[in-house]
Amino acid sequence: MANETPLDRFKAVLGGTARALADEPEVELAYTADAPTQSGKHIKVPMPARALPADQVAEVRGFADGFALRLKHHNPALHAKAAPGDAVARAVFDAVEGARVEALGSRGYAGITDNLAHALDVRLRADPITRARTRDEVPLSTALALLVRERLTGQAPPAAADKGLALVRDWIEEKTDLDALNLALDDQRAFQSLTMKMLEQLELVEGDQVPEDSDEGGADEEGTDEQQQDEGEDSDDEDGGQGEGEVEARGEQSESDSEDGDGEEMGEDSFDDADGEPGDEGEEGMQPVRPNRPFGDINAQFDYKPWTTQFDEVIAATELCDAEELTRLRGYLDQQLVHLQAVVSKLANRLQRRLMAQQSRSWDFDQDEGLLDAARLARVVVNPTQSLSYKIERETDFRDTVVTLLIDNSGSMRGRPISIAAISADILARTLERCGVKTEILGFTTRAWKGGQSREAWLGAGRPPQPGRLNDIRHIVYKKADEPWRRARNNLGLMMREGLLKENIDGEALLWAHARLIARPEERRILMVISDGAPVDDSTLSVNSGSYLERHLRQVIGWIEGKSPVELVAIGIGHDVTRYYQRAVTIMDADQLGGTIIEQLAALFDSE
Repeated sequence: MANETPLDRFKAVLGGTARALADEPEVELAYTADAPTQSGKHIKVPMPARALPADQVAEVRGFADGFALRLKHHNPALHAKAAPGDAVARAVFDAVEGARVEALGSRGYAGITDNLAHALDVRLRADPITRARTRDEVPLSTALALLVRERLTGQAPPAAADKGLALVRDWIEEKTDLDALNLALDDQRAFQSLTMKMLEQLELVEGDQVPEDSDEGGADEEGTDEQQQDEGEDSDDEDGGQGEGEVEARGEQSESDSEDGDGEEMGEDSFDDADGEPGDEGEEGMQPVRPNRPFGDINAQFDYKPWTTQFDEVIAATELCDAEELTRLRGYLDQQLVHLQAVVSKLANRLQRRLMAQQSRSWDFDQDEGLLDAARLARVVVNPTQSLSYKIERETDFRDTVVTLLIDNSGSMRGRPISIAAISADILARTLERCGVKTEILGFTTRAWKGGQSREAWLGAGRPPQPGRLNDIRHIVYKKADEPWRRARNNLGLMMREGLLKENIDGEALLWAHARLIARPEERRILMVISDGAPVDDSTLSVNSGSYLERHLRQVIGWIEGKSPVELVAIGIGHDVTRYYQRAVTIMDADQLGGTIIEQLAALFDSE
């Protein structure tokens, strides 16, 4: 076509290549500004610049080739059937299978090999293995995948991962036989059996979890193309492109892995999985709440405005990421913080004992009416002249309570702070749920860097002065207050997703979380904010006063603390939040976060 641009031609060629590699004519290739994903036969890859820079072209080709090869050479139902239930072991199992698929698909194709290598370099930029200083900081899933790739293809790991990989290479190679995997490259079932044996050697699974090689459960990998196509069609309505068998496996896993989040045994105080009430799920809790109360029109009190709310979103974690990737990210989160989980869990157990003590029953005995005191019937039998004794249960002062954790999802939280915030919120939610305290977990960020669609609309309107907030806000619901912990457990893994954490507009996030709390029926409402800095949005601050967002935050905090029934407490990570909040604490090391959250809540309940 005469008007066809080089970018248009590139997209057409890339789509055709993806269909050819996948051997699937119905593959659809689309482009996204977020992380690349695959759902069934729908593939999303990064959008290159119009000038088609060489590095961006290689990146896009690498992700497209990788997803297409997965459609061609990977049977998701077979994979799910053999996958271990433990989150860390599952993350390693998934990563090693990914290395097999890419090694198998790139044999004899130098171009595909180069594209996949470039995509790997992009993924490693955000991987903790590039920053690891001790063996405990190295993610096993990444390390195993790189070593397996090295054995299967002969390609050395990227230089960025060398230092981290060196911390665990000798240990892994001493315990496992990586060379044996090469013998089963073409057979997914045989390969996953060898992988499970490797996991056993690394003490990630028990020996009875390792399947024996057999022909049971489906055809060999080479003969699964037709089956995969059928499964891909069936999975279009499922997140992550999972087959029916994989969905069932996920369900079984979610029922059985309630203890995964703790990392270690916790003795008599270990947590039990909590059953939820039927009908807990629904869309209503995902929407911003505008209660019919005086608190509903508080925005009129503030000298603050958004340029437009057209592009803002309140969204569930499950809508930003498919189920398979959430499971993988949750496994990665657990893997990073195994030692921290044990420490925070012990602190959480102390909080649980304190809360349960406040809710314990007490009785007034020797009453003239009430419940018959069976323990004192014996004296009536011995002496019939004695009168019957009754008891009355004394009311406790513990009020029906809901707690909201509002977590800063800005880019400055990337790395260890956001990991610790996620796992602390997870363990705290489980603790409070056992004590009958509802817990909601929310996050706030923006949809784009430097303005997004809001800024484009402002530019199109001729750049009016003082436009107010000039970015698209994204408010994320990780766990609704009425949602059982086990159903939302994997959602917290979303915080580990590259590209999620952008800028932070705190004032509007507080109003949103506050409105959700006000609409709750509980008698006592607590809002805990976890942040590592003042509100920052380059687009907004470049066209308003430099204190525009901070002034609004102070106004919102002052209103909540002075006029709202919601109790507000804040924790600052490396940032002094005591200048904003009356009830606040600042920690300088993210490792202190879990204990600080527990201490702050314990103090709130003790003061009550």
